[in-house]
Amino acid sequence: MNDISLREAQQIVDKWITTYGVRYFSELTNMAILTEEVGELARIISRTYGEQSSKPGEQLNLADELADVLWVLLCMANQTGVDLTEALRKNIEKKTSRDNMRHINNPKLKE
Repeated sequence: MNDISLREAQQIVDKWITTYGVRYFSELTNMAILTEEVGELARIISRTYGEQSSKPGEQLNLADELADVLWVLLCMANQTGVDLTEALRKNIEKKTSRDNMRHINNPKLKE
């Protein structure tokens, strides 16, 4: 698979769900799954970049956990009718308008 856009990713996930997944889980179930996946991502981050050590034999796959989080987000966007390409574009515009000087002027970020 070559580089794909968010819109294409949403289409690929939708096709997978309708082909192999029978149907989307409910929005509430997907929210719970997202929370679970973010927790798994947090575990890897805390063991890889934080002070917590890994358990013997524990497999840490950051890329796979990030992809799991993205998968559930794509599912939630599909089932609620959100075009993530457009939503991200608008979000970047909002952040640029609102925060274009906020971080540059933050003395906490100067080292």
